[in-house]
Parts: sequence; C-alpha cells; structure tokens
Amino acid sequence: MRSQRKDVVAHRALVFVILLLVAFTAGCTGIERQDDGKIVVAVTIPPEQEFVERVGGDHVRVILLVPPGADPHTYEPPPGIIADLAEADIYASVGSGIEFELIWKDKIAAMNPGMLVVDCSRGIDLISTGEGGHPGTDPHVWLSPGGAKVMVENICQGLIEVDPENAETYRRNADAYLDELDALDREIAGALAASGVERIMVYHPSWAYFARDYGLEQIPIESEGKEPSPRGIEHLITQAKEGRIRVVFASPEYSTRSAEVIASEINGTVVLVSPLAKDYLANMRHVATAFAVGGGS
Repeated sequence: MRSQRKDVVAHRALVFVILLLVAFTAGCTGIERQDDGKIVVAVTIPPEQEFVERVGGDHVRVILLVPPGADPHTYEPPPGIIADLAEADIYASVGSGIEFELIWKDKIAAMNPGMLVVDCSRGIDLISTGEGGHPGTDPHVWLSPGGAKVMVENICQGLIEVDPENAETYRRNADAYLDELDALDREIAGALAASGVERIMVYHPSWAYFARDYGLEQIPIESEGKEPSPRGIEHLITQAKEGRIRVVFASPEYSTRSAEVIASEINGTVVLVSPLAKDYLANMRHVATAFAVGGGS
C-alpha cells in the first residue's frame, strides 16, 4: 500500500512538472490566448460556470476545469486546460474541500501568481464529514439554493475587485440571479412540504446541504468513497423498507450497481439525479420533484 501511494505521489509530481512546462510555453508563445478584453474566470465545476456567466454576462469568459460527466473527486486536468489558466484573471474555487481542489488549487495558483483566487464557500456553514478521507468538509455546498446564493455573492465581489469599471453591471446581474435563487428556494420548500417526504436514499452522499435546508434525512449507500459490504446492503434494504422508500437516487457520474441491487430488493427503481449539471435552476427543480415523488416518509 505504501509503495502504491508513493507511485501515485510520484505520478502527480511528474504531471505537475509537465503542466508547468506547458503553461510556461503557452505564456511565452501566446498559444490560443484570446485578446477579447473579457475577464477570464476559471471554475472547477459546471454549476459555477452558470453562476459566473449569469453575474458576468458578456464581460466574462469561463474556463471549466472539470468537464460535464467527470468526477471532481478523481479527475486530473489535461495539459491544455492548465495552459489556458495562464491567462485567467480569477479562479473561482468551490473552496469547501472538493478533492480536485485539495490536489490542484495550490498548483494552479502557483502557475498564475497574478490571478485572484476566490473562495466561493466563504460564509457557508460547512457540514462536518469524513468523506474521501478529508474530515470536516462536505464539499457539495452548491447543492442548496442557500449555498448557491453565497457562492454567487462571492463571485460578484471577485469580479468587482478585478474589474471595478463594470461593478454596476455585476451587481445588477447578481441581484437578478439571487432573486431567481430565492424563488427557487421557495418553490422547493413548498413542493417538499406538500409531498410529506422525510428521507431520501442516495448512492453518493452529495445532498447533505440540500437535506439540511429542507429538513430531510439523507441515507447514503456509499460511505467515504467505498461501496457497502453485503451486511451494509442488508442494513440499507431494511432502512428503505422501514422508511417506505421506493426510489434509490444515483448520479450519472458514479456506478449504479449497488443502487440497482437495493432497488430490486425493495421492488423500487433507480432514478438519476446529477449534482453537477450546468443548468442549475432547471436541474434543482428536477431534483426537488424527483425527491418529492420518490422519497420516503
């Protein structure tokens, strides 16, 4: 095990050196640099891309580091993406302990010392967890409208700091989007209250902030990145039956095997809900509807 860990560390160190060389070369030659006058904002995950685009409008261009369908707990960016970061004005990090950032954030900052790094989670009450071997930080802060609002505000302040000439536009755009998030929050709260749902069974424990905001119990199948044991599956089946759960929620980014096993034992179904869809408002409405229909009481 120790030997394997050393190999992983050595591999990442080698990748980092290669990426530094690529980024340096790109900066020297101007490869693919777009001199369009826009503020270049790097983000980690697709929902942040929507947040930045809604606040920044035509004044921003976004670099997405973890593409749709990729797992931010394990993803390693290709050299081309890192090279693009040489021209970034801002890196809007999620900031809550997502594994991609634990591995890459300091390296990314070192490649572009002039870039402003915005901690989008600043001001959010983080949930303690041991997930992924990083106790103290459940990273999925964006998966509640309340958390999204804090992230949008931090992004707005970062854009204003870098581009004060367009501060009025950023403030106006942010306020309009925050109003939409407020409306989304009210809509979700009403739908869940009307449904009587009290608990949800999910494969990956992504929904703790959502559950906290709306008074739900999240029952995860996966624990600390590990599949459940046979005894663990038996316990989950018992929990589902006792809680009258008929839907097991899984994510398109992860395996559905364990979810399907449990669903078959409770005569239920597996429904996919994505924690990483870019169209944040539509996705959260879809998730809330799915939880209201398929959750237990």
